[in-house]
Amino acid sequence: MIRKKRKRGAPPGPCRSHGPRPATAPAPPPSPEPTRPAWTGMGLRAAPSSAAPAAAEVEQRRRPGLCPPPLELLLLLLLSLELLHAGDCQQPAQCRIQKCTTDFVSLTSHLNSAIDGFDSEFCKALRAYAGCTQRTSKACRGNLVYHSAVLGISDLMSQRNCSKDGPTSSTNPEVTHDPCNYHSHAGAREHRRGDQNPPNYLFCGLFGDPHLRTFKDHFQTCKVEGAWPLIDNNYLSVQVTNVPVVPGSSATATNKITIIFKAHHECTDQKVYQAVTDDLPAAFVDGTTSGGDGDAKSLRIVERESGHYVEMHALYIGTTVFVRQVGRYLTLAIRMPEDLAMSYEESQDLQLCMNGCPVSERIDDGQGQVSAILGHSLPRTSLVQAWPGYTLETASTRCHEKMPVKDIYFQSCVFDLLTTGDANFTAAAHSALEDVEALHPRKERWHIFPSSGNGTPHGGSELSVSLGLTCLILIVFL
Repeated sequence: MIRKKRKRGAPPGPCRSHGPRPATAPAPPPSPEPTRPAWTGMGLRAAPSSAAPAAAEVEQRRRPGLCPPPLELLLLLLLSLELLHAGDCQQPAQCRIQKCTTDFVSLTSHLNSAIDGFDSEFCKALRAYAGCTQRTSKACRGNLVYHSAVLGISDLMSQRNCSKDGPTSSTNPEVTHDPCNYHSHAGAREHRRGDQNPPNYLFCGLFGDPHLRTFKDHFQTCKVEGAWPLIDNNYLSVQVTNVPVVPGSSATATNKITIIFKAHHECTDQKVYQAVTDDLPAAFVDGTTSGGDGDAKSLRIVERESGHYVEMHALYIGTTVFVRQVGRYLTLAIRMPEDLAMSYEESQDLQLCMNGCPVSERIDDGQGQVSAILGHSLPRTSLVQAWPGYTLETASTRCHEKMPVKDIYFQSCVFDLLTTGDANFTAAAHSALEDVEALHPRKERWHIFPSSGNGTPHGGSELSVSLGLTCLILIVFL
């Protein structure tokens, strides 16, 4: 087969064009290579030389029937244009990714992962961030910061299990904050003042014989038999009733807790919760389990363990309450914003969480140290078994199994076992420490360690602990 020789300058195959194919003209003599225009920077090309039009005309006569450029060349051209104009995406009038990021930071800077409602508010802010990036996607398609933000939003939504559909945070919380969400309007106040510090939270707990941890992180062992107010401010009242644990002993424990969530504007009516031994309900006294309107209840009860453990979440005042029954007695732990906890009148100054137990009701050394009572040594013969079933050694071993760290909670556990003989107090001390870790806003203050009279740590001296506990036990039974 004789293969025809293709003419030089002709396209490799038929070409679809918009008009009839002109006859092939003889190739003109080669012309000198035109001078290539120089780049002046910033994507602008210098004016072409006078030889450029002539060269273009010659090239047109040489290849009169060119096909449209292939797809790869078009994509390359588009990419070149995007790179040339990538700097334009940084202009606030077009690509607004920086504004989107700033709004997201503003919406989340006041949030605290340790408080209730964090995930909900964070997901709202993420959805608002995603919506903002979508609105500016066209102007930002060549912006690496934009694409990084989109990937980051996707990762965060997966980590927090956020749905793509749902409510979004307003970028103007100063105007549209939720009055029944303390974290929302507290953040709005901080935003108006230009202060990015989140609100401060306080913790109070009561457990065991009973042992009290105040809002000021003071630890006390008290008698307080009968009804006593733990908290009494303009938003919340908590009252506990304590009864003797052992006949002939001043040691008491809590068998009744009454909590009153006071009416608060449109957020909730007054709600009363009451628990007594063997009756730890998962509802308020009126039979309801929540307060406030709408799907996102501003006040709700969550039952964690039927008959033994309930949580109350008051979103409108940023407050969380844990109530447990361990053995025959009740424990309580609460976290509340400092500004609300301090909202009370002079007539409401008798609050154990705020000011501690009265001096006449304390059976410790005034600093919560059950290991330093009396401050002097007793003969070794006094180290006797305080209650049938436990010695100091066996009580310490039992408590150490639950609480490896020999802090004030460990000491309280040992004290309770020696004074009552009730092993349930070990579980009470352990759950009280768990509640501290769940609610206390500052991790470095979870553990409180006994200190000597001059304020220095004991260093874990077993002798000082044993002498102090023996002294305290003698006081309790006298």
